[in-house]
Amino acid sequence: MKYHVRHVTEVRYDGMVNLARFNLRLKPADWPGQSLDRFRLTVSPEPKVMIDESGPFVVNVARLTLDRPTASLTVTSEFTVTVDPAPVPLAEQAPSLAEVRDQALEDRGLSPRDPAGYLFASPMAGMVPNIAEWAATRIPRAGSVIDAATALMRAIHAEFVYDGKATKADTPPAVAFRARRGVCQDFAHIMIIALRQIGIPAAYVSGYLRTIPPPGMAKLVGADATHAWVNVWCGASLGWIGFDPTNAMLAGSDHIFTAMGRDFADVSPVDGVF
Repeated sequence: MKYHVRHVTEVRYDGMVNLARFNLRLKPADWPGQSLDRFRLTVSPEPKVMIDESGPFVVNVARLTLDRPTASLTVTSEFTVTVDPAPVPLAEQAPSLAEVRDQALEDRGLSPRDPAGYLFASPMAGMVPNIAEWAATRIPRAGSVIDAATALMRAIHAEFVYDGKATKADTPPAVAFRARRGVCQDFAHIMIIALRQIGIPAAYVSGYLRTIPPPGMAKLVGADATHAWVNVWCGASLGWIGFDPTNAMLAGSDHIFTAMGRDFADVSPVDGVF
């Protein structure tokens, strides 16, 4: 699939702001099965300085500073991307949960794609005992890591209600879990927390989802802005595989990858201070 994406962010203040700093994570990072053909970022008013950086996770960051009084900011990101993901291995070809746990602990890599950074609690995806207890009854321990992640993904899809008014961007996952309601961000955090608590590396992916389906297919669930899903590290040979708990499906040609981090805070499309 070839996509053209245009993402406009508008910020309005109640009064004039004299100084503002923003982090923009809108340019898709390099990821297998996806190629970025063109990217353009426009900011109005023009910033005093804008610096492009990468990392520390799988993310591109543009850091900008506004030093003239302004009451608004408009950021326009446009890009063309080709998505051609590799087929996912069969579950029976994947390693067991125990094998993945051992491989993750033995791995000494510290790059943004290595499992070490996604094994432990993070600022927005801490350890939540209630989530671990709930997941323990839904994850088959005898199957492969793909079996386990698939079962957890389907349980979230079946037992939680997609409700755009139930949570906000800073709602803790424990609150969404108790309510059994939320959006893609909440569902991704809950799945990540559940997997990490059994020793499986799991990462938060920010991107886009084609919600308008081909003829005869059901419409996918997700905001027509950004979407979130979970990358699960399935061992050294298979690497990362994407699971979308909002739609109970594997990430494929409908999913456009932008960035991967420990949780939403690492890959938020726009944040900053004024």
